Amino acid sequence: MKFQLVGCSHHTAPIEVRERLAFNGEEAQTALADLRERFPAAESVLVSTCNRVEIYTAAEDPAVCPTHHQLVDFLASFHCVDAVEIFDALFERTGEDAVRHLFMVASSLDSMVVGEAQILSQVKQAYELARATRNAGPLTNAAFQAALRVAKRVANETAINQRRVSIPSVAVADFAKAIFEQFADKRALVIGAGDMGEETVRYLIDEGVREITVVNRHAERARALAERIGAAARPWGELHASLAAADLVISTTDAAEPILTAAAFRAIHRARDQRPLFLLDLAVPRDIDPAVGDFLGVYLYSIDDLKQACEANRQEREKEWPKAERIVDEETARFLAELHHRATGPTIRRLKAQADEVKADELRRLLNKLGDLDERSRGEIERSFGRLVNKLLHPPLESLRDEAEGGPPQGLLEALKRLFQLKD
Repeated sequence: MKFQLVGCSHHTAPIEVRERLAFNGEEAQTALADLRERFPAAESVLVSTCNRVEIYTAAEDPAVCPTHHQLVDFLASFHCVDAVEIFDALFERTGEDAVRHLFMVASSLDSMVVGEAQILSQVKQAYELARATRNAGPLTNAAFQAALRVAKRVANETAINQRRVSIPSVAVADFAKAIFEQFADKRALVIGAGDMGEETVRYLIDEGVREITVVNRHAERARALAERIGAAARPWGELHASLAAADLVISTTDAAEPILTAAAFRAIHRARDQRPLFLLDLAVPRDIDPAVGDFLGVYLYSIDDLKQACEANRQEREKEWPKAERIVDEETARFLAELHHRATGPTIRRLKAQADEVKADELRRLLNKLGDLDERSRGEIERSFGRLVNKLLHPPLESLRDEAEGGPPQGLLEALKRLFQLKD
């Protein structure tokens, strides 16, 4: 039995690497189909957010699970990059470490902003996509359902998620407020129609922003978001005009290439007449060419620019950390114990079935020899045979259960199979 992950996160890779390895929704479906074709006997779940790209794989038989190098090669070939360029940015976790990592991620304890709410829905969406594409199976089902349970416990039993601080709220409170003293007269532009953009603009609304424009490649999604937040929707062709008019811009598209280059921004900058412009690029890959930030009066921030403010948030929540970590440790131990017990199930069932067959044969032989018996005597003999078999099986099965508490009971399982000549 094997459970592993290979991936990168904001801890191990800069945004320049993460954006090259990120998957949008359509790419994630294609990648899962490719994984199923390459490794048909293995389960897989792909988690891709602005801060992490992680592939979880599992199989009852470790031999059919992709190796670390195979997953690195898969990521490299899918995104047309050299495996050597990304190898050092990718980490591997197996067994208990992989399970614990998943639980930490789902509980937002591994997030750039500890306690942020969005990661749980992203993990859930990744799991649902794996189920819908038939990539999930018994092991990943158990692991991800347990991860959702752990996240709920951490949210309910600690203050980690109280007064939630998300990347958008940090962006507004720590960055936008440093540029603008007040927001009532400012015009906001949302590029893209995702959750992150909507959450950010809602913080701006709370700060007093009233004039908001939404631009998205898909007009229907732009109109839907505009209706929810009381904004105006404009067609994608009016993006540059909207940028020229805006004071605050939040960009969260899933474009594979920058939607705003420095060359294109030059004309927009002239039309702005040197008014300050706050650009928050929350997309991975980035929507805005970093060179745009070199223009006078332009304040461009990406995901990685939020790290310092997010670290301050992490420190504020440190007192709740031990409590949350204990929950993760408890649930990791519980999950592994259940997994190890599950591994003993087939052997236990075969052993009991074999014992029941022997019992039935000997009981039938004895009853035939004894001739006519009343029901009471027959029942007492059958119960005695049953107790005898149960008592004989109790010590080996108890040893197997005890062994499973401490880890995979592989050695004892193999010994029982050989001693009792159990066939797979």
